Amino acid sequence: MRFEVLGPLVVRTESGAVVPVPEPKVRALLAVLLLHEGRSVPADVLIDDLWGDRLPGNPANTLQTKVSQLRRALEKAEPGARKLVAYGPAGYVLRVPAESTDAGRFAALTSSAYAAADPRTNPRTDPRTDPRTKVKWLSEALALWRGPAYADFRDAGFARAAVTRLEEQRLTAQEIRAELRLDLAGPGEHGSLADELADLVAEQPLRERLRSAYMRALYRAGRQTEALDTYRDLRERLAEDLGIDPGAELTALHGAMLRQAPDLSTAPP
Repeated sequence: MRFEVLGPLVVRTESGAVVPVPEPKVRALLAVLLLHEGRSVPADVLIDDLWGDRLPGNPANTLQTKVSQLRRALEKAEPGARKLVAYGPAGYVLRVPAESTDAGRFAALTSSAYAAADPRTNPRTDPRTDPRTKVKWLSEALALWRGPAYADFRDAGFARAAVTRLEEQRLTAQEIRAELRLDLAGPGEHGSLADELADLVAEQPLRERLRSAYMRALYRAGRQTEALDTYRDLRERLAEDLGIDPGAELTALHGAMLRQAPDLSTAPP
């Protein structure tokens, strides 16, 4: 059985059929268990996450009812799947391997890409250090996303920390892939990459690393005025929203563009 949380919560059988989990509190229970990634969750934590201050008449019994409903929904879809929701001294746990969740697969793919990029763990002779391989892994990881993480529960208190963490990991993967693609792009390809990055910059206007890749793509596409304009836009936003200036690295990039430094027009060797 597979569980998807990089978007609205979806459960699928191994054949890909969607498993109905219609009752809101049962779906919330499943979301909380998935958030804990194989770790046990005490009953009192589950009760607090599911009901907060609006407790049912008998919280413990009501929780057991929701657990039973979840087990029945999984069992109906795949015989034996009720055992995935286990109970022990430490509480309830969803016993599924990391690769059974899209969040787990995302983590594995990005970790592979980042490890391959680290010269301390992989020499340059290792084929996995090929930038194209890293772009492939990151593209596969990002393709798993169908929308905001835990989209059904992103406003729930129990999901906020995980949603923030996952969204940050997604943005980092997008930024690193953009940098790799920037270095791989051939003549005439920087313009289309800049256009793609423009949408990401519009969504995340204060991300300096993303803005840097965007500026470089614009510059290499021969759109120097736009590259300088987007730096000016970031500087104004940072001053207005946070009362700070762009970081040293981005400021240096801006200065190099003003000087039309020769090394900005080509990718590093």
